[in-house]
Amino acid sequence: MRWRTFLAGVVGATLAGVWLAGEGSGEARAAPVEISLAFEKFTLDNGLEVILHEDHRTPVAAVNLWYHVGSKDEARGKSGFAHLFEHMMFEGSRNVGEGMFLRYLDSIGATERNGTTNTDRTSYFETVPRGRLELALWLESDRMAFLLDRINQAAFDRQREVVKNERRERYENVPYGLVPQYLRAALFDEEHPYHHLAIGTPEDLDRATLDDVRTFFRTFYIPNNATLVVAGDIDVATTKALVQRYFGSIARGPAPPVQRGPRPSTLSREVRLFVDADVEFPRIYMSWATPPLFAQGDAELDAASKILSVGRSSRLQRRLVHELGVAQHVGAQQASSELASVFEVVVTLRPGVAPAEALRLVDQEIETLRKEAPSFEEVQRAQARQSSGVIFAAERVSGRANGFNLYNHFTGDPGFLSQHLARYRSLSPTAIQRAVATHLPVDRRVVVMVTPDAKAPRAGRLRT
Repeated sequence: MRWRTFLAGVVGATLAGVWLAGEGSGEARAAPVEISLAFEKFTLDNGLEVILHEDHRTPVAAVNLWYHVGSKDEARGKSGFAHLFEHMMFEGSRNVGEGMFLRYLDSIGATERNGTTNTDRTSYFETVPRGRLELALWLESDRMAFLLDRINQAAFDRQREVVKNERRERYENVPYGLVPQYLRAALFDEEHPYHHLAIGTPEDLDRATLDDVRTFFRTFYIPNNATLVVAGDIDVATTKALVQRYFGSIARGPAPPVQRGPRPSTLSREVRLFVDADVEFPRIYMSWATPPLFAQGDAELDAASKILSVGRSSRLQRRLVHELGVAQHVGAQQASSELASVFEVVVTLRPGVAPAEALRLVDQEIETLRKEAPSFEEVQRAQARQSSGVIFAAERVSGRANGFNLYNHFTGDPGFLSQHLARYRSLSPTAIQRAVATHLPVDRRVVVMVTPDAKAPRAGRLRT
């Protein structure tokens, strides 16, 4: 058990002081102001981690439960199973009838109630009125302890079809929809846990069985592979007692076989893929495997993505969209994850523009950033965007609850927010340049060129 409290601060004051560093600026900067986030972290005898955060400004409580399992932890040939299982968690449990989980929450005016799955974790969350916290804890504990009492073949078949339909809606029937699948498969080899998308493949989903559900639950959905955050208008002592009452008797399981990082890509050359799609605009994708979330280089590449593509004055926006008029849209991001991250540039071109020409222009801008440090003003703008996004997410009690879980999962410290912001404050132009030169080489990346073709699927067809 421990307490951790940060110094008080106001969001506006924090934003005024977050972008301090910069080589050669010659300007005095306001001292950074920390955000006040008090929490208590403890562990039940069965291994369930619990994090409590008390804040009486809004009469609600956010319940945020992370199971430390994502698509990276799926067995070979069972892609998509972590996401499928997320859907199964809403089918009911021993004391909660079919379809009743969300109905109970809706009946008390709960908001933001849902679940999400990504490569690294599965989360379940709901925000409830302060007097109805006990109901939310009971619901979450009942499905942690007794989900299998309610699961049957009909429920499994129903949710498998829901997931397959979700794949059709999000990937197979949308423009460029299958390009991310082609990219992942090329960027990470078949043995890498990030080789496939979290949504999985239809073939693997069809092969899944009810016994797979039972095995997955017993392996990963155990208290010693979960972290519960309760944040908001709560009394810590009372909430402790409630957590112990509803979760304390759930049996601990064997240590689950979860993947731990870092695990870099083995890609050692440039790979070019050509995709035909029934779309109006050509498009290019450029992807690199980069350092994991919170590792050295991650914050620097996040800043680089903003220098390249965020705002009219960003380098790619300015040149490709506004000066040359060859692109409709430009985007870049550092998509950070536990084992490795992906830095990606996506450029949607105007009709008739050759993807190879657009690639040449993008390469010129990235090469400049490899060789020459960005200006202090560019870094300052990137720092402001990075920090404000983190701070504004923490304004809502639900965002704060998820942040505690995120920091706990990736760093072991729920109070990592202060260090998170410090990473952005300490960025310098030369550090960003060095990260781009080190992690975005031309000879270790995947390039996809999408060409319009009315005879191809909208989602794209990989040329062989």
